[in-house]
Amino acid sequence: MYSSDEPTIYSLLTVEETKEQKPKRYTSRFRQNVKQEYTGGRGDYKTMGPAKVDAPQPTDYLKKHEKEPKLPTKETFKYPDEDRKRPSVPKKDDTPLMGLKTTKNFISTNAVENITAVPKLPAKKFVDTRHGDTHNLIPSGLEAVYVHKKEFGEVPTYLVKRKEEVKKAQEEYDQYVLDRFKVGALRKLTNEEREAILDGLKANWADVHEQYQGLSVVTDTAPKKNRKERMEAQMKQLERDIELIEKHRTIYIGN
Repeated sequence: MYSSDEPTIYSLLTVEETKEQKPKRYTSRFRQNVKQEYTGGRGDYKTMGPAKVDAPQPTDYLKKHEKEPKLPTKETFKYPDEDRKRPSVPKKDDTPLMGLKTTKNFISTNAVENITAVPKLPAKKFVDTRHGDTHNLIPSGLEAVYVHKKEFGEVPTYLVKRKEEVKKAQEEYDQYVLDRFKVGALRKLTNEEREAILDGLKANWADVHEQYQGLSVVTDTAPKKNRKERMEAQMKQLERDIELIEKHRTIYIGN
């Protein structure tokens, strides 16, 4: 057994150096075209300015009225139907063709119609200024034209229908109240009870209103503001209850 660090006979042999084989460099097939496009056309403008052109001639200056628009050539006006053949003027010996002839005397007929005609009534007008300016009366709205309509004075259809619907709803409500009366679930307030409730509500409103009048004018703290708003809400609710009872003479309550 021997170690790799110890000299051996194999170390005396000549070892050939192995070179790394690099892959072939990539070359685009468009390389030559790109090169030609990049280098081509560089010598076109080596001089100062663009390519030389012919110098303007002295006779090519701007002349008077040269830039004004040119009107078309003036021509004699001619009617489109000027070449149309017109009939000749009839001679005095020619007999015109008038069609059917009539023996009616138009002069006498017009005279009789005007004599027997009813005179036309003057238009209705009104004067609205001291200078006598007149206007037609009918379109102004001052003339009662609507009275001449066929349906004038008749109840509109939608009102008749609405009246029937209200009547039907009232009948259904009355039947419901009658049924509840039979069951014993409703009771009608008497006039004395109604007046007593109304007096009690008014007394409560007067009591709250008296307390409200005693509040401080300046509400600079939260408790003062809350108390004022609470009393205002109580008075509004009492006013709604009083208005509801005064509006309805008949009131039903549940047992």
